[in-house]
Amino acid sequence: MNILAIETSCDETSASVISNGLDVKSLVISSQISIHAKFFGVVPELASRAHIENINPVIAKTLSDAEISFNDFTKKIDAIAFTVGPGLAGALLVGSVVAKSLASVYRKPLIPVNHLEGHIYSTFIENKSLKPPFLALIISGGHTELIIVEDFGKYKILGGTRDDAVGEAFDKAAKMLGLSYPGGPIIDEKSSRGNPSAIKFTRPYLKGSWDFSFSGIKTSLLNYLKANPIKSGQHLNDICASFRMAIAETLNFKAFEAAKEFNLKKVVLGGGASSNSLIRYMFLENGQRNKIKVFIPSPIYCTDNAAMIGSCAYLKQKKCGLSYSSFQLKSNPSLLLSNW
Repeated sequence: MNILAIETSCDETSASVISNGLDVKSLVISSQISIHAKFFGVVPELASRAHIENINPVIAKTLSDAEISFNDFTKKIDAIAFTVGPGLAGALLVGSVVAKSLASVYRKPLIPVNHLEGHIYSTFIENKSLKPPFLALIISGGHTELIIVEDFGKYKILGGTRDDAVGEAFDKAAKMLGLSYPGGPIIDEKSSRGNPSAIKFTRPYLKGSWDFSFSGIKTSLLNYLKANPIKSGQHLNDICASFRMAIAETLNFKAFEAAKEFNLKKVVLGGGASSNSLIRYMFLENGQRNKIKVFIPSPIYCTDNAAMIGSCAYLKQKKCGLSYSSFQLKSNPSLLLSNW
């Protein structure tokens, strides 16, 4: 079964053709980093406009890479999946309208997918034998969620962030430090040359709760910079390394405490911040030490991407017994995008 998946929840326009939920035939991701970098964050209106400009060529390239033309779309595509939320309203609307238009034109079932579920299911693409139950930690620019995946489509949310998400904390820290956007990659790069023990930033463990809070780490960094202006390149590297360590230790502490508490032997990471080299290293290291198997997607599947949406759509349908017909679009075929 081939699914054309569309992801437009934030600032990546992505499409993918995925077969049987695990075999990625093609994946295209168009980033908007250059648009939003000057604002040190995503501007919703600009993101929506960029999605409108990018969505058609992205889908066309995706189909071409999978060796599918619009002439044989009906024969080679079995369903269309798209991100229904959470995300930026205008950005989500672009993907939704295009998915519904294609589903109407080609009479294909339409499958709405939760963006956070997509990040969980991204791990299955490279780990086909993975099965629930397991603990999932979603860490991205907008989300920090700790979830027990009891079965396909069955979840227990343990905790989330009370204020800033991990990726947001990195972005705002980079702005304080005079670095570029997005903050995660540049802080990760500079941290590799710094001393992670040079500065003791706060660790908001919030004992007694599975929630996260990263606003305190940002405040700690701000107060440190007021009292200790950056003196050199090495000083900057040390600050980045110490800040990165504070976040990585917080995530590790929460995740492995939860895994032990609920007797889970598998931990799955997802979301853009799980590309961070120290976070990946520490989770794999702690997994070995605690005899807990850790699964982390390759960086391309950590970022927002349509392959994870297609994987989620297929696996939930197959494992949960959902019927595609329940999502069948009934709209008027005349209400289409002119470009199609």
